[in-house]
This record gives sequence, C-alpha cells and structure tokens, in this order.
Amino acid sequence: TTQLLLLMVALLVLGCVPPGRSEFRRCWRGQGACRTYCTRQETFIHLCPDASLCCLPYGLKPPVHSKPRTA
Repeated sequence: TTQLLLLMVALLVLGCVPPGRSEFRRCWRGQGACRTYCTRQETFIHLCPDASLCCLPYGLKPPVHSKPRTA
C-alpha cells in the first residue's frame, strides 16, 4: 500500500511539472518559432534574439526580394 501511495504522489507531481521547452518563442510576425534546429518541414529565416534559429514552415516562406534592375 505504501508503494501505491508513493506511485500516486509521483504521478501527481509529474503531471504538474510542465515539460521542457513546451512553449517556444514566436518570431517573424508570429508565424515562425525560435528553435535550436528547424524540422524538415521548416526553413531558417533569421536568428532570434537569443541566437536560436527562427524556423518558418515552407508554405509560409516570405517572398524573395530581387534587386531593382538598372537600365
């Protein structure tokens, strides 16, 4: 019975502790996420303030600005 009580207490404590990095910071107008590594479905846009990568899903990739042509 003591082991069952300890198990229940341990499960209650683990349920209250949030997992590490459960909430990541947003970047690029709230569309991207600051991460250590981008996933396969994401592309790197720029660095976040904490030097992590701002990862953006490929479908939301910003348009590439071309240089104006001189005539």
